[in-house]
Amino acid sequence: MILTLLLVVVGAGPAQAMERQLLYYNHARGTLDRATADAIEHSPYLRDFADFEVRTTTGAGGEKWTGRYLRGQETYLEIFGVGDIAGQDGELGSAALALSTERDGDIDTVKARLVASGVTPIDFLQTRDFGDHKPVPWFDALLPVERYERFGAWAMEYRDEYFADPRSQTGPARFPGDVTRERYLPERYRDKLMRNISFIRIAVTARDLATTRPLLRTGGFFVRTEPGGVVASRGGVTIRLDEVALGQTGLKRVEFELNHAAERHVQRLGNSTLVVGPGAHAAWTF
Repeated sequence: MILTLLLVVVGAGPAQAMERQLLYYNHARGTLDRATADAIEHSPYLRDFADFEVRTTTGAGGEKWTGRYLRGQETYLEIFGVGDIAGQDGELGSAALALSTERDGDIDTVKARLVASGVTPIDFLQTRDFGDHKPVPWFDALLPVERYERFGAWAMEYRDEYFADPRSQTGPARFPGDVTRERYLPERYRDKLMRNISFIRIAVTARDLATTRPLLRTGGFFVRTEPGGVVASRGGVTIRLDEVALGQTGLKRVEFELNHAAERHVQRLGNSTLVVGPGAHAAWTF
């Protein structure tokens, strides 16, 4: 135990190792070519593999996007096809990473630490319209920068109003200030193979990587520089960000923890390949 603790301190830095984790991997998204997005949308296999949904959402200001969602116990993946969301997020090779708090009010601590590190985050309230034109506050967000090249990351905290709205179909609080990912996501994952995302790899530009590093460190991830990029890990998920030139960006690989062991199965989905098993593990390359 003492040896393990010493290794953590040496690898991550004493201050970082001692900090309570404030932000956890919530979800990532990638914008893929239309053939791949369509194959994912219409795949019968994915409906057995994960709690799978295709949904068009209306957010703040009436913005709409159509995503393909694979949801687990605490984590999920969002897939766009080219043009499924307006602007640069709907362009091939765009990607994003959302990190969320688990305790109400931690977003304020994240903001204070970002400011102390020299970053002035942009506050944003996302809302959700369930179709009755009466938006409900969904989550508070902190954006490290106003504009990014192909990859954006943000911190978020679910709002009490969203949990209180019966249309959200979220679970009850398990402790005061519970804004956890597990409370937010449905429990349908129990009947599927996918349990959670354990690893995600995204190719980003040098500029986007530089603006993401402070958010990862502030959130309490153990961040280390490796040849070609950065690796951040904690809370059961490892995030690999590869530094690439503009034109080579995008979602590259996602690995999953499964609810139970499975025999090896290879599923081709457009220009991507999902390999399930053998064992309680799956990997999807793009």
